Amino acid sequence: MNHATLDAESTPPRAEQATSAASRLERVRVIVVLGALVALGPLTIDMYLPALPAIGDDLLTTSSAVQLTLTGTLLGLGLGQLLVGPFSDAVGRRLPLILGTVLHIASSLLCIVAPNIAVLGLLRALQGVGAAATMVVALAVVRDLYSGRAAATALSRLMLVMGAAPILAPTLGGAILLTGSWRGVFAALAVLGGILLLVAIFALDETLPPQRRLPGEVRPVLRAYRTLLTDGKFMIMALVAALGMSGLFSYVSGSSFVLQEQFGLDQQEFALVFGAGAVALIGASQLNVVLLNRWTERQIVLSSLAAATAFGVVLVALTTTGTGGLLGFILPLWFLLGAFGFVLPNAPALALSRHGETAGTAAALLGAGQFGLGALIAPLVGLLGNDGPAMALTMTGGSAVALLALGAMLRHERRTGAVEAV
Repeated sequence: MNHATLDAESTPPRAEQATSAASRLERVRVIVVLGALVALGPLTIDMYLPALPAIGDDLLTTSSAVQLTLTGTLLGLGLGQLLVGPFSDAVGRRLPLILGTVLHIASSLLCIVAPNIAVLGLLRALQGVGAAATMVVALAVVRDLYSGRAAATALSRLMLVMGAAPILAPTLGGAILLTGSWRGVFAALAVLGGILLLVAIFALDETLPPQRRLPGEVRPVLRAYRTLLTDGKFMIMALVAALGMSGLFSYVSGSSFVLQEQFGLDQQEFALVFGAGAVALIGASQLNVVLLNRWTERQIVLSSLAAATAFGVVLVALTTTGTGGLLGFILPLWFLLGAFGFVLPNAPALALSRHGETAGTAAALLGAGQFGLGALIAPLVGLLGNDGPAMALTMTGGSAVALLALGAMLRHERRTGAVEAV
């Protein structure tokens, strides 16, 4: 019997239990920290939603122009991730995170004094670039520490925190508007950025050791992106994740106008209804952890996209005919959001599982696709009329295309016999 066996046999059961408990506590701590950081993106997107009509009135512009400030934020989130991802693979996770949060704070402060809609849109794009650092680093850290089903579980837990942010953000924004103007929303975002900067500095350890970092040169970065772009299965899962997110951004972009202008809700009522939709998203993402014990990530994504498309068709029919009023709008919408809650943690986990060696770059490309497509979808809702049918059509269209793309990949696998874990 060797020393290793003797050591294993002599380890007291209580010591093993203590080690296991400490490991669980550390996992919880990491997820809480990452959740707090990744919440900056949803807070930046959603906190000013109740103020969109007021911004248009104050800056003397149209609702479509105001929605372009949301597009600017999403573009910043998408393009910022393409820069931050390779940077984090080269220098580690902490430095890009800290620099991005500082940029977010500075641009939030400048938004307070924005004189017109064009300047506000530009500053919102810079806010998005700053928030991108928190989101891509959080995804990369998850991939640094976990893989496969464990990564999907961790992302589901992050969805809990990310889902809480959209619930709280419009409510916080509405509360600020009760006592101040829309500019106060950006002052609050600057304060939140400062708090999260302290979290980044003091509560997150480096998860990418120097020996695993990539050279900080252009050619390796381009090579990594080429590898990702030529991986068909990665690109399909990234497209599915992006289309799922685009459905969510259709809701984010159009809901304030639909609920406040079409159905006559005030800012606080809008915040409550918007928050209830986020509860559906959160509940599904947490139920996902339970479902992963029985079904694979791909099975869950496929079933959820089918359900989302079906609920979307119902939503389109009810909103087009005006059947059911407000209740006929929000009930199928909540079921649709719940279906997205199963897609959003699993599709990114499946995509990232293929490229652990370039997790930051893969997370960047994944996030850029999600927010880049979201940036295109947000003004589309406005162009189609900023009403219930416009929002329903864009949400349903995204889920239907995602379902077709995933179905095509699965059919190709069956034809070629090249079935593998994605």
